[in-house]
Amino acid sequence: MSRIPRITSNSGVYHVMLRAVNQRQIFFDDADYLYYIRLLKHYKTVSGYQLYAYCLMGNHVHLLIKEGPEKLATAFQRIGAAFAIWYNGKYERVGHIFQGRFKSEPVDTQNYLFTVLRYILRNPVAAGICLSPADYSYSNATVYFGYPDNLTDADFIFSLIDPKNLRQFILQDNQDSCLEIRPKVRNRMPDEKASELILREFGTLTPLVGCKKDRTSFDMSVSKLFRAGISIRQLSRLTGISKGILQRVKL
Repeated sequence: MSRIPRITSNSGVYHVMLRAVNQRQIFFDDADYLYYIRLLKHYKTVSGYQLYAYCLMGNHVHLLIKEGPEKLATAFQRIGAAFAIWYNGKYERVGHIFQGRFKSEPVDTQNYLFTVLRYILRNPVAAGICLSPADYSYSNATVYFGYPDNLTDADFIFSLIDPKNLRQFILQDNQDSCLEIRPKVRNRMPDEKASELILREFGTLTPLVGCKKDRTSFDMSVSKLFRAGISIRQLSRLTGISKGILQRVKL
């Protein structure tokens, strides 16, 4: 079956979302987040895109980006390949990190540009991670609150709206609904609670990396997490443990 062509933006600006394979957790520590941001900066010089907003969440990434001389598809292939090499080496795994093609929607009006900017920067607030966008460490919200960086093309945004008015707009509670993940799993334990139980049991969210537990102890810990209400899918997504290993434990 042929792929559905992307809707082309007349302005060249897109809201892009990349999500992890099977919606697993991607970023586990500062190094994971910061390496991906470093790649965004490096390949910006290669591909020539402009970046207005980014936010890295646990299992997905949001970007407000303007396509440059190089197609965004090529740019994200470069970024994805570089991140996979580094990430797979660190976590002793193989395969893709992100699921298929990136999702995108065109941003062709000034009003929607501001809406998407706010939506992206408020993602951590909507997820209950922090109270203000500027409190989140893995987005560029602070750029719009007076702390410029060398990655964000904020001058373009500030040419359209006064910085004070923009800050007020970003801080407004709203019902923005843009390109987003709609979870398929319902009536399950919240990820925050599941992560807390995993950390309590293993001391890490990546128990297969440097774990000192023997196989029997490992199986007992996994069984305990199952009994607590964590599903195979959720445990695999949050820790990166393959479903095959978890299914063996559950049998």
